[in-house]
Amino acid sequence: MNALFSSVPTQFGAVHLAILGGILLLSAGLAFLLRKQPEETLARLIGVLGALMILAEIWKQWFVRRYVYPNGATWFFPWQLCSIAMYCSFLVPFLRGRARDALLTFLGSFSLLAAAVALLVPGDMLRPQIALFCHSFAYHAVMVAESIAAISILARRKKKPPFRPALVLFLATAAVSEVINVICYTFFGERTPVANMFNITPYHPSTQPIFHQIAVTLGILPEIIIYLGVIILVSWGLYRLLCARKDKAG
Repeated sequence: MNALFSSVPTQFGAVHLAILGGILLLSAGLAFLLRKQPEETLARLIGVLGALMILAEIWKQWFVRRYVYPNGATWFFPWQLCSIAMYCSFLVPFLRGRARDALLTFLGSFSLLAAAVALLVPGDMLRPQIALFCHSFAYHAVMVAESIAAISILARRKKKPPFRPALVLFLATAAVSEVINVICYTFFGERTPVANMFNITPYHPSTQPIFHQIAVTLGILPEIIIYLGVIILVSWGLYRLLCARKDKAG
């Protein structure tokens, strides 16, 4: 179970590039296969994938505490931006109307961006434990699949659902993340790895490329605002781009 790489794969190394290429090809094939499926079929698919992600998350929590941090000093708490996808996708089949559209919009924009960035800049995903390494990349590949299914639904809407509900959902989950960060730091301080949900802890500069330098230069709070603003702007751009077919048709 705890087999290790003899040499941990590196970012943009052969293994990483092969994984990216495979996910890209599978995503293109999936988009082709799903393009004419009924909405309820796609919604059920998203829900099943969400359930599988939740089960995989439960396995990860067990694995991390058993093999990676047996002393319990870890913050693998499932409330990162990539984590929100499994909660949203699981709920999609049970919702209708504007509530479903809000989750689909979130999956087709914020979640797609989060998955793409995580796959391109895997960082902490490049771990020596083979099982955890495979879990991380498979999890984010499933996020991409959910986003493709969500986009397939949204693209056929006669009236494009608004972006605002997905934005509100993102801001709400980001606010919860910051509350978790503050509470954990207040009670535990530096005694354990610092909780950094959504990568917006107010106690340390960001570890994200580019944004770390912004935090060092301008300060942590301005960096957090810029970071969240960039996520919102790019996610909105993705949403507009991926709905272009419908806009032209309408």
